[in-house]
Amino acid sequence: MGGVGDEEPATKRMKLSAGELRGLSNGSSCAEPVAGSSRDLMARPLPSEGDEQVVGSKGVIKRVEFVRLIAKALYSLGYKKSGAHLEEESGIPLHSSFVNLFMQQILDGNWDGSVDTLQKIGLSDETIVKSASFMILEQKYFELLDEEKDMDALKTLRTEIVPLCINGSRVRELSSCIVSPSFGGTPGKNIVRAKSRSKLLEDLQKLLPPTLMILDRRLEHLVEQALVLQRDACIFHNTLNEEMSLYTDHWCGKEQIPSQTLQILQAHNDEVWFLQFSHDGKYLASSSSDQSAIIWEVDVNGGVSLKHRLSGHQKPVSSVSWSPDDHQLLTCGVEEAVRRWDVSSGECLHVYEKPGVGLVSCGWFPDGKCLFSGVSDKSICMWELDGKELECWKGQRSLRISDLEITSDGKQLISNCRENAILLLDREAKVETFIEEDQTITSFSLSRDNRFLLVNLLNQEIHLWNIEGENKLVAKYKGHKRTRFVIRSCFGGLEEAFVASGSEDSQVYVWHRGSGELIEVLPGHSGAVNCVSWNPANPHMFASASDDRTIRIWGLSGQKVKHRGAHSNGIHLNCNGGT
Repeated sequence: MGGVGDEEPATKRMKLSAGELRGLSNGSSCAEPVAGSSRDLMARPLPSEGDEQVVGSKGVIKRVEFVRLIAKALYSLGYKKSGAHLEEESGIPLHSSFVNLFMQQILDGNWDGSVDTLQKIGLSDETIVKSASFMILEQKYFELLDEEKDMDALKTLRTEIVPLCINGSRVRELSSCIVSPSFGGTPGKNIVRAKSRSKLLEDLQKLLPPTLMILDRRLEHLVEQALVLQRDACIFHNTLNEEMSLYTDHWCGKEQIPSQTLQILQAHNDEVWFLQFSHDGKYLASSSSDQSAIIWEVDVNGGVSLKHRLSGHQKPVSSVSWSPDDHQLLTCGVEEAVRRWDVSSGECLHVYEKPGVGLVSCGWFPDGKCLFSGVSDKSICMWELDGKELECWKGQRSLRISDLEITSDGKQLISNCRENAILLLDREAKVETFIEEDQTITSFSLSRDNRFLLVNLLNQEIHLWNIEGENKLVAKYKGHKRTRFVIRSCFGGLEEAFVASGSEDSQVYVWHRGSGELIEVLPGHSGAVNCVSWNPANPHMFASASDDRTIRIWGLSGQKVKHRGAHSNGIHLNCNGGT
């Protein structure tokens, strides 16, 4: 940390007053000489009105702790006079006289004195005393080495550090600093150097009990914790944290959830089955039963316009997948071929197919150099961009209608393997684990942080699974309708705090992910809503695809989209929520 003496030799370090010491480990620096009053070591108690032990209406905040935290915060903010005045007026010292002395001795490099004072500051745990002594004497040892006083350093190691009888492996490392030659000819210098004394003080602060030395920024941590708890309890929270205030309790209204149709995209000639925003949120890709896919461009105002219509498939296009850099797009026909397209030009770069079988799903490896596909013979294949097949996992790895995902580190491949099971294949360890449901699985979606899987079921439920470590079912979402078709759901909103899903009743459903509470049911479509995609770069925007041949762009209530050529390319602006 940036305290006094970080880089200066010991002879140039000035002594610090008690108030300055308290601010030091919070990153502030000071060059004032120490004051001579006794108040520098112990705050002078003043008569107080009453002897209340607690503050606050609930009676759970101890007055002494509260005042000490405020004083610590004042010093950390640089308000040293205010902190000292609070100590004096309240009669509650931030630190005891021994702790203040101990801190000054550390900064002065008075190692023997600091080890002696350590025995007097009220520590009952001998293990902590030994560990703190080890840290102090290690600093002494390294500073002696830096001053090329190797014999004094060796004496410290043998007569002071070794007798502590702890951390034997570290002692051996310290010994090697003397016996190992360095490139510069001075033993030990290439191995490690002494840390700054203020950093040592910070490390000691983490080791010692907080009743003796309060942790840095403790009050800030408590306030942040309160704000986070309020945010997490707010089921509509969908704004940046910068908009939260300490002046009032936090609560968002429904207006933070996209609930108004801003645009209706009408360029497809048949049912729209799938859609997905690019990783940067600047594009939207959709696929349709009309055997085409469309790349849409999202402008800076949130307006969506047609960029390229992708034609060439001989069957309906079931899904799309964006490359990691969003420069290319994969499209997959129903049990047909996978095509790779250039997003900028709309040109088809390659067609991937296997004789005698059809491809049923597609996706990218995280490096963008390979892609994978589910095959109608229930295998999964990996390809190079030029079409060379690299690997093929045989057996019941995927289904005829199958979703396929891979984690961002490329280690885990996820696929439907049976009607009621999802395979999680660890490619490196060659280990298979499974998520098994009682109902038929119709689709699934992986969260951006790779921790959660959203699983759509035949019984009109959506299950949330935590796939970190042991697979665990953590939430269920209900309310939407599904009887005949594949309905897809997605994560979305700020920090993916929401779950959105299509439904066969022509509506879009939105739940709060943490609580499972249904917070929005959005009408507008006139056919089953097959798929929903939330813009990863804009928490206030998502899109829905429907059997009514349209795509709806949803935004905040009252929001208006400025878009050029609003009625061209099959685009209809709709800024009042009507159909």
